[in-house]
Amino acid sequence: MNERLPPHFAHWPPGLPRHLTVPQTHLFYNAEVSAKRFADKPFVIFYDTPLSFAEFQRDAERLAGWLQRVAQVRPGDRVLLDMHNSPQWLLAYYGILRADAVVVPVNPMNRTDELRHYVADTGASVAFVAQDLLAQLQPLLAPPGSEPPGLQRIVVAAYSDWLRAPTSLAVPAFVSAPRVSLAGQGLTSWQEVMDTDLEPGPMCAGPDDLAVMPYTSGTTGQPKGCMHTHRNVMCTAATSAQWLGRTQDAVALSVLPLFHVTGMVGGMNSLLLIGATQVLLPRWDRDAAAECIARYRVTTWQTTTTMVIDFLANPRLGEFDLSSLASIRGGGAAMPPAVSEKLKLTTGLDFIEGYGMTETMAGGAVNPPHRPKPQCLGIPTFDVDARVVDPSTLCELPQGESGEIVLNGPQLMLGYWRQPEATRDAFIELDGKRFLRTGDLGHVDSDGYLFMTDRIKRMINAAGFKVWPAEVEALMYRHPAIEEVCIIGARDARRGETVKAIVVLRPDQRGRVTGQDIIDWAHAQMAAYKRPRLVEFVDALPKSGSGKVMWRELHDLQAARDQQLPPTGAPQ
Repeated sequence: MNERLPPHFAHWPPGLPRHLTVPQTHLFYNAEVSAKRFADKPFVIFYDTPLSFAEFQRDAERLAGWLQRVAQVRPGDRVLLDMHNSPQWLLAYYGILRADAVVVPVNPMNRTDELRHYVADTGASVAFVAQDLLAQLQPLLAPPGSEPPGLQRIVVAAYSDWLRAPTSLAVPAFVSAPRVSLAGQGLTSWQEVMDTDLEPGPMCAGPDDLAVMPYTSGTTGQPKGCMHTHRNVMCTAATSAQWLGRTQDAVALSVLPLFHVTGMVGGMNSLLLIGATQVLLPRWDRDAAAECIARYRVTTWQTTTTMVIDFLANPRLGEFDLSSLASIRGGGAAMPPAVSEKLKLTTGLDFIEGYGMTETMAGGAVNPPHRPKPQCLGIPTFDVDARVVDPSTLCELPQGESGEIVLNGPQLMLGYWRQPEATRDAFIELDGKRFLRTGDLGHVDSDGYLFMTDRIKRMINAAGFKVWPAEVEALMYRHPAIEEVCIIGARDARRGETVKAIVVLRPDQRGRVTGQDIIDWAHAQMAAYKRPRLVEFVDALPKSGSGKVMWRELHDLQAARDQQLPPTGAPQ
């Protein structure tokens, strides 16, 4: 029987198999192997201070020994990790894994009330936190003997402990702040943990045991924990390394937040698997990023659209040698063509876009590096089945028709932690296989490439016409005065809903370009129903810890304003 192959196989990266055999091992085994292969080679470079693979394994095992012998952490226990990017973040992550416990990475921007949910939902008794964030977590320490036990111990780290070499890079104040003395029950300094120098017991977790439980962004209701096994995480680590042909001699700029699955996989797990080096920054700094690329001959950079826009807007960019870069990739939001064209002119490289979710441990689809398409999610990666279905009937749609993207693959989460109903709602069965409902609208072209239209709930209905904000945003970026833009819906007495642009102008254009100028320009660039009828200028767009524009926050603010208006259709 001659079964017709999916069209995207015709554009598969040359030399790669269609099936990827994933190591069936504990994730910490990757640290052991790389430490034996590349003992003295830097795994991490943090403001010119290196951390070798052998040192990484040693210190992570010390943390695991303390967790098991002092903190009484048992296999499967959840441990919170609340820090900015730092050597301690990576060490804590792998120390928790080495103790056969489950890493719960949280956004360091979270405040006490938000953290309270993670502590209660996971039942965590131990947390790692940076000293600049301790004030938000310390109030959640439970009194000894309380029932349920609650959070009992917090290990507190100072980033400055890893500033061990002179550096000419600009170090943020929160990183250079010296270690402070701790006062209070349940607090232990990172250095005290290291000084105990305890060995952990044998690893007993297998590939199908829980390893990491990142939480969703919580745009509806409370955030939900996504249960990922060692096998899930290993799958995306191997995929990330293989797809772009990275080797042990790759040098990666790791500046995406490590608590987010994209940074976690591409900026840490895949690099440890193959023995590559990462140059680590705690948060985005365009000057530091350019200097690190030049200084350490960075070959690969995983980033976001917003970072690329800022990087290219740097008036000092021409001072830095970027010639070592061999690949630049990212996701989270479509790269506007005008920005990708400027990136290509500056670096000679295409921007390789990809697609994934917290529920898929980042990976799902990526553009083939040799044949990328702009503003495209890419093609399904190793062993992934991606389809487009009608959101209401869940019937598969033909090529070219827009519907909900659903995914099946080895990287899918087991489900949501303690949320059986939400787990049931998240999955459907097609042809005997379990597919994740992504909540994203998209279509497949004749080559088998996936394109996103938008989030299902982000559509604007203007006088019966459906407007997809991502499409309008991509067009708006062609305006020479616009640095950033977010499209939302606003109430309109005649059309029901109309299109509004929240715009950040380039600094040299502020005060020179009016809202009407933007509207007039847009009228010539796109269909009348798509063009913004309202423009609001702001100094900056709100962004999440992972660098994504928080469009829902802008949407909610506009909705609150609209509530003050007379009802639609009422006299104005």
